[in-house]
Amino acid sequence: MDRAALADFLRRRRAALRPQDLGLPTGPRRRTEGLRREEVASLAVMSTDYYTRLEQRRGPQPSEQMLSSLARALRLTTDERDYLYRVAGHNAPSPRSASTHVAPALLRVLDRLDETPALILSELGETLAQNRMAAALLGDASRFTGLARSAILRWFTDPAERERYPEADRDRQSRAQVATLRVAYGLRGPRSRAGELVRALRKASAEFAELWERHEVAQRFEDHKTLVHPELGAIEVDCQALFTEDQSQVLLVLTTPPRTEAHEKLQLLSVIGPDRFVGTERH
Repeated sequence: MDRAALADFLRRRRAALRPQDLGLPTGPRRRTEGLRREEVASLAVMSTDYYTRLEQRRGPQPSEQMLSSLARALRLTTDERDYLYRVAGHNAPSPRSASTHVAPALLRVLDRLDETPALILSELGETLAQNRMAAALLGDASRFTGLARSAILRWFTDPAERERYPEADRDRQSRAQVATLRVAYGLRGPRSRAGELVRALRKASAEFAELWERHEVAQRFEDHKTLVHPELGAIEVDCQALFTEDQSQVLLVLTTPPRTEAHEKLQLLSVIGPDRFVGTERH
């Protein structure tokens, strides 16, 4: 681990980010253009003291999970992320694990979306980043670990996941989830994380196994759907998608027409916030 190089790199990247680029308030007392240490620590979900010690060349070696959080908080490119790992004494992520590194271009767009739910998904349905409105509408996805990070797996193994959709729409959602996974499986192959997910689902769900044999293939994100919030009830939303060039990640934005009941519910949701979300916390 090269503590000096790590500390200098973190300081440089922190100074290069502007608070307004990440949707943070600038404030009249801000003395520098870059982010404060406590802001980076908050974005990376770590203590300010821990982050400060890294910048002061006296911190312990960060774990790979911590480095992944720092790369996301500092909006690093793939090359910058790999450099961060190496100066911290780790190998750069392999292509198998690197797919969860959020594309900086998508993050920049997400940072500017405050008034409508928006989230970044992997090709396996993992929520890689979400704004406050998305957490309020769908729950905080950061609580899930392992294969359960995939909404596709949760759809077929956790009945609570289906409560967000009207009962009449659940069969269509099941087919869409399997068809989306088929796309990833076709691109990555049976030895990929997509293959691992398919094997787990075929063992866990007879419904998935039956749908998988249909060989339906489709990426369906542009859509009109109804979501069910535990406090506000049914909310009709339009879904728009922005993909990365390699199709491995997508920014999903949920909007409602102005002056509609659904729009009013989203405005109320912005007041309620994610802290009032009463959905299940199962992993």
